[in-house]
Amino acid sequence: MHIGGDVSVLAKDVILILDLKSIGTGVASQEFLEISRDEGLITEIGPGEPKSVVLTTERVYLSPISSLTLGGRAKFLQNFAVPSSKAAKE
Repeated sequence: MHIGGDVSVLAKDVILILDLKSIGTGVASQEFLEISRDEGLITEIGPGEPKSVVLTTERVYLSPISSLTLGGRAKFLQNFAVPSSKAAKE
């Protein structure tokens, strides 16, 4: 799944996609981002101001693509990963 710039991640590795503005005031969210940054786990994807946080099994990405767009991509890719009920029965 393309999450901005030249960065793509496996859709199966995505745990959470959040709007960066919506988590901006949460104490726990800010603490999580601060610890992730201190541990060297954050990758900022540029250019542009980050709009969303993409949490994967390995890293935290700050993406310039909106969470709604990334969520749509994830849902689109999920449709390919789930076999249809007819194919599952065969």
